[in-house]
Amino acid sequence: MRYNILHKEISNFFGLFTRRALGATKYSWQGLRACYKYEEAFRVEIYASIFLAPLAYFIASTKLELIILIATLFIVLIAELLNSAIENIVDRVGEDHHHLSGRSKDQGSAAVMLSIIMCIITWLLIGLK
Repeated sequence: MRYNILHKEISNFFGLFTRRALGATKYSWQGLRACYKYEEAFRVEIYASIFLAPLAYFIASTKLELIILIATLFIVLIAELLNSAIENIVDRVGEDHHHLSGRSKDQGSAAVMLSIIMCIITWLLIGLK
């Protein structure tokens, strides 16, 4: 009897997990496609990452350095995705200029800039050692 209850609970968990994971993956890909389609900066950063990721293999002298170099590329892409999301929400609320809307967009842009600076410094420090 206990086995049947446990088996049912495990089956329910995996069903829920699979359904949620597949749904989340679908929406994530939609977000990536939309950002690629509508955001030129994201496309530039994608192309740069595609070029730099294989180069990281030759620059890094340890696996940890390789992971760090690749991680900085992902951080730039993540920052750009979040910045684009902020800009879309602000534009959705209204096109009229408001100081908080401008501040939000500027702060999102600053996050992207800082991630790019961090990426460049990391690549230089690891590459020039």
